[in-house]
Amino acid sequence: MTEKMTHPPRPRVLVADDEQVIANTLAIILNQAGFEARAVYSGEKAIEALDSFRPDMLISDVIMTGMTGIEAAIKTRARFPECKILLFSGQAATADLLERARTQGHEFEILAKPVHPTDLLAKLRG
Repeated sequence: MTEKMTHPPRPRVLVADDEQVIANTLAIILNQAGFEARAVYSGEKAIEALDSFRPDMLISDVIMTGMTGIEAAIKTRARFPECKILLFSGQAATADLLERARTQGHEFEILAKPVHPTDLLAKLRG
């Protein structure tokens, strides 16, 4: 009789960044590190992917054309309250957007771009 080996499900990570190279690179790094990662290129696409992908974590750039990462994070948390959210940004305007979200009761962790893969993995595993 052979025992079927079952592997624990890999945490699902949705990566949203309108800079496709960054989104794709982060997804590749995460997939190689044992996550199941998918890249999308806008806040809108992140929201569209929620029901089919059902992420455990959302990593999103804050400043994107159309829907910001903060708006996507708020909508994601409303649908999936257990989903971890990690935002990153290379722009100064982010502080104002984060403060506005905070006054509305939304608290998000943020990393500065460029994000070193080791730091990102530490945050996701921590």
